[in-house]
Amino acid sequence: MTAPLIDPFHRPISYLRVSVTDRCDFRCVYCMSENMTFLPKKELLTLEELDRLCSTFVQLGVEKLRITGGEPLVRRDILKFFQSMTRHLDSGALKELTVTTNGSQLERFADDLYAAGVRRINLSLDTVDEQKFADITRWGRLPQVLRGIDAAQKAGLRIKINAVALKGFNEDELFTIAEWCAERDMDLTWIEVMPMGDIGNEQRLDQYWKLTDLRARLAEQYTLTDLAERTGGPARYVRIEETGQKVGFITPLSHNFCESCNRVRLTCTGELFMCLGQEDMADLRGPLRNHPESDAALEDAIRAAIRLKPKGHDFDYSRQSVDGRVSRHMSHTGG
Repeated sequence: MTAPLIDPFHRPISYLRVSVTDRCDFRCVYCMSENMTFLPKKELLTLEELDRLCSTFVQLGVEKLRITGGEPLVRRDILKFFQSMTRHLDSGALKELTVTTNGSQLERFADDLYAAGVRRINLSLDTVDEQKFADITRWGRLPQVLRGIDAAQKAGLRIKINAVALKGFNEDELFTIAEWCAERDMDLTWIEVMPMGDIGNEQRLDQYWKLTDLRARLAEQYTLTDLAERTGGPARYVRIEETGQKVGFITPLSHNFCESCNRVRLTCTGELFMCLGQEDMADLRGPLRNHPESDAALEDAIRAAIRLKPKGHDFDYSRQSVDGRVSRHMSHTGG
């Protein structure tokens, strides 16, 4: 169990994103349909199975664990899982345990997450306009999320806002969101919308706001300094000199970041996706459940999957069509 996970392109795999549920209390328009059919609960891995899987990855060299969904904090008893993962932080094997959330449950869970060793969270928020927030999330309410942010900061959690850049929706809030984050001492990352799920091609093209254009607009008002800093993910960062805040750009389409990919994604049913933008996956639920007495078969399955990790995705909007599209919703693999 000591040999590190290295993919065919000599990239070490040190980052695992784990979707603990496909369910969410929002219905963001670029993420899922309003009338979703969710998985039967019997198909989901138990919290104990998620623990065993994640622990095996940690033994194989994964140092960063990001818990996602759906909305991870709506999973029943999810705090028990976080509390169990704390032992890997205490041992030093795991360097970071973190969460991506919509913020709806943070008012309830912020203190407990901090106690479990979480120090940094990503919060998905595409607008600070209350009506627009209700429109894009369909079911969400902005004041609830703002209370969650207050609770998280009070608990000592560092927050990074993830905003999907959507043409015609939040273009007019570019500077508003940046200044709002600066006032609250929160970093900000912009993400290009990706062609995932059953949303129509025309809508995706209409939504696509290239981040090189977004950055150019920021530079009209602010002084931007490129940073060499990396946080283990795909974002590239600048510092806004006027505010001191850090702003990131995740550009799967205008400039893909596949050459440095160090991560894989585990679904709540035990499917391992080696690339967000490809359909191929490996089943880990079978070896997990068929060999309860030993992790050897599970380790073999993980290593076999990593040997199949592709060089990158094929997302492309450049020909005014949505190429490289994948059929599963973003919520299935947790982003």
